[in-house]
Amino acid sequence: MKKIKNLVIGGIQNKVFNLILITVILMIGVFTGVAIYQFRTFNRIFEETHQRQKTAVLTISSDTMDAVIDSSLSNTTDMEAYIADDVFRELRNEVNLLAEYATDIAENPGDYPEAHLSRPQKGLQGTTAVQLVTASGVDIDDHDVVHDVRLFGNMSGVLTATYDSMDINSCYMSTPAGIMIVADPYSGDRIDADGNYLTIESEQRPWYIGAVEAGDVYFSDIMTDTFNGRKTIVCSKPVYYRDGELAGVIGIDLYLDSIADSVEQSASEGSFVFIVNDSGHVIFSPKTEGAFKATPETAEVDLRKSENAELADFITDAIEGKTDVRQLDADGGTWYMSGTKMPTIGWALINVVDKSVTDRPTDLMEEQYEKYLEEAAVGYRDSLSHSNATILVLLGLVLLMSLAMGLSLAKRIVRPLNGLTKRIGEISEDNLQFMMEDQFRTDDEIEVLAQSFADLSRKTIQYVNEVTRVTAEKEHIEAELDMAKAIQASQLPNIFPPYPEREEFEIYASMTPAKQVGGDFYDFYMIDDDHIALVMADVSGKGVPAALFMMISRILIKNRICTGESPGEALYNVNNQLLEGNEAELFVTVWLAVIEISTGKGISVNAGHEHPALKHAGSDYELVTYRHSPAVSTMEGINFKEREFTLEPGDSIFVYTDGVAEATDIEDQLFGTDRMLEALNSDPDAGAEQTLKNVMDHIEEFVAGEEQFDDITMLAFKYLGSKG
Repeated sequence: MKKIKNLVIGGIQNKVFNLILITVILMIGVFTGVAIYQFRTFNRIFEETHQRQKTAVLTISSDTMDAVIDSSLSNTTDMEAYIADDVFRELRNEVNLLAEYATDIAENPGDYPEAHLSRPQKGLQGTTAVQLVTASGVDIDDHDVVHDVRLFGNMSGVLTATYDSMDINSCYMSTPAGIMIVADPYSGDRIDADGNYLTIESEQRPWYIGAVEAGDVYFSDIMTDTFNGRKTIVCSKPVYYRDGELAGVIGIDLYLDSIADSVEQSASEGSFVFIVNDSGHVIFSPKTEGAFKATPETAEVDLRKSENAELADFITDAIEGKTDVRQLDADGGTWYMSGTKMPTIGWALINVVDKSVTDRPTDLMEEQYEKYLEEAAVGYRDSLSHSNATILVLLGLVLLMSLAMGLSLAKRIVRPLNGLTKRIGEISEDNLQFMMEDQFRTDDEIEVLAQSFADLSRKTIQYVNEVTRVTAEKEHIEAELDMAKAIQASQLPNIFPPYPEREEFEIYASMTPAKQVGGDFYDFYMIDDDHIALVMADVSGKGVPAALFMMISRILIKNRICTGESPGEALYNVNNQLLEGNEAELFVTVWLAVIEISTGKGISVNAGHEHPALKHAGSDYELVTYRHSPAVSTMEGINFKEREFTLEPGDSIFVYTDGVAEATDIEDQLFGTDRMLEALNSDPDAGAEQTLKNVMDHIEEFVAGEEQFDDITMLAFKYLGSKG
């Protein structure tokens, strides 16, 4: 050990100094290594966390959007197809009514007077008129021609009424003798410039040939009207004599403007609707180019044979029934598509949504996420750069400071980084929240970095919560619709037996609501001690407007009947009241009857409703079919035809809405009135409640769990007679 002046070399002071110096250098080295390791680890965790957060958020957003698209697009397609198909159901019903009337004339000619028909007249152009038109070479004095004119000329009134009640081109009956009885406003167009009557070879027309070959209702292909250029379709049905000989063919030529307009108006940003016929041809579409445009009859393209195999399979499935929501690449884009068959006519309605539009929320979220991440990364890089400079300065100062200062500084820097690294490592898809803690509040770059992560976590959670909120609002709306259905059902009589003290009759009614709020309702009430009123009705349309219209109709009918008006008088006044301010143009079909309990005598009115089923004591249920009055709230001043009947003890009446006959199974087959009668007659002498249970059991077995789109409403009344 040497001593040079006051400096001792090799002594305890030097060793302590060397020990402190070596310790400080070693600690600096360890601290430097730990800091480098921590920053590298932090960088790696930062990148991994970013990817996990990004994947989690985008997955949640994408799954939520897919679920919303799958549910809403499928439901919307079903609803739009049902509405579009209703036009053809109504057309088919009108053709059936005309055919029933013509069949009655053909089978009971003695019940009708000799009729006379006029030839076309120039002066009647523009006025609805019934004209006699013939095929070429037909002699109007021929025995068969005269016979058909005198007999089926009795169709004039009902043809005129049908034309005036519908937006149609014309309605007519054509017979094998070569005559055609036509109701339309084109009388003057059937006379040429020389005054000669133009002929129509009706037996050569597709609608005539198709109806005869089918032996039932037949829909033609779409045609362009000769007189006004509007698109039309013909619904026709053959009529036969009792011996099975063809008496003629009934036809209605319907304008398709409403469907064309609805399809045209369906186009919005990234979505539209088009319709294909049963041959795979696009017949209505808002598109003017591309694979989805409507083509003229001369250039029809069968999409079932498209080179795009996925599109061809989708169109084939849609025409055959109902498709799921599918994602297809077609026509230069990627689309979500859903299709549903229109069962009455065999066409299919296709709903199309551009995938790029549905992806916008996710793309926007990803863009915002990247923006927030870049802001955090910039803050991180600035903090890291500043930290490096600070560490270099600190390293220089640490060489001159004591070991205790070095240890304190090491703790101050390393401990918050360890905590920050641990918290970031705990972030996962199930826990996206990063909270500021006291250990991160270091008043330096570590706090800035931790605050950046906290801000990014908060914004990410806000977006996920917003997606969750939107989903919850949708569920809330559906819950309110369910409540509306419950309120609607509670307005109907639901306590059975309703009159336990009355032994002269049994009555039971039920309404099984469909998914949508509807307009079906039944009602019954004692007018006085010896008279009971029975009501079964169905409001057009669905949703809240139909439900409100139903409640108003029910109250008005009850008020009128309870004031002593007959069924015909009551519906006459209710019809005029409902037409006041009926801007939605809703209407209601009604079967209304008042029965005198002591005698079984009754008076009924059928305003466009389903045929009731009647069972006499000791026999089976049968449909009571006769010509109905128009539906209520269709036109002002309607006189509703009353029909008298008498019930004997043991007789029963069963009334229902179209939801019974139109219950649909998985193959889109209808339950129909034949199956309904079979259900009723499975136990024809059952009480009122058991009768409804028998019908409902048969319907449930038939539909096999398939969702129904219309309410199933029924009422049974069994007359037991006076016990006195």
